Amino acid sequence: MPKQRDTAVYTHGHHESVLRSHTWRTAANSAAYLLGSLEPRMRILDIGCGPGTITADLAELVPDGHVTGVDRAAGVLERARATAGERGLSNVDFAVADVHALEYPDDTFCVVHAHQVLQHVGDPVRALREMRRVTRPGGYVAVRDADYAAMTWYPRVPGLDDWLDLYRRVARANGGEPDAGRRLRSWALAAGFTDVTATAGTWTYATDAEREWWSGLWADRTLASAYAERAVAGGHATEERLRAVSRAWREWGERQDGWFAVLHGEILCRKEA
Repeated sequence: MPKQRDTAVYTHGHHESVLRSHTWRTAANSAAYLLGSLEPRMRILDIGCGPGTITADLAELVPDGHVTGVDRAAGVLERARATAGERGLSNVDFAVADVHALEYPDDTFCVVHAHQVLQHVGDPVRALREMRRVTRPGGYVAVRDADYAAMTWYPRVPGLDDWLDLYRRVARANGGEPDAGRRLRSWALAAGFTDVTATAGTWTYATDAEREWWSGLWADRTLASAYAERAVAGGHATEERLRAVSRAWREWGERQDGWFAVLHGEILCRKEA
């Protein structure tokens, strides 16, 4: 009997405005809660690796080990391979995979890592069980996800409230859970973990350059990305409404007193030895 497949849709897609965000991510700014547990000879699985910037950082941190980056989107893996090649890394490889049905034997990896993945999958508890299955006894499953409802900003540009409401509705219509961060510990316990360390981390955008970058990528993503297409096709927004939300992002980005914080839930789960 075939294994159940993922029923969710990756809301953002891989438009340039999305990859602009993903390629900014590093192990330092996106996986700091995990780094103290890494050892040079570890074998790591990086799920939902996207363009591979975090994957490459992890490979550099385990020079005598190996990192496998996987993603459901085959196209973005070419970008990941290029990232690893540019850094001259020989201890990393990439493959297409579905987190709900990983094609690896039990107890294969020392660490299984997923950044901003569980918010997009159809069954996060099943995904965590699969991640646990392929982790060696004594190894770690490390997961970090944003929590959209906990995002906050100043000043309260009205159009950004509209953006948040719209994004959460589109994400849920696609089968995901945009407020995943607060649910990670609960999901991990339901998946059978008993040793779960739950923490939180943030990204903050406040300088002129940070506001320009963050507002610009969301203004562009709102008009030209898979998210924009799905918002219209699903009847969640008109093109006029998307243009209004995009303008609101530009307006916020131009405010010298602008400040935006993204809250992430984090879990570091140790598999029983």
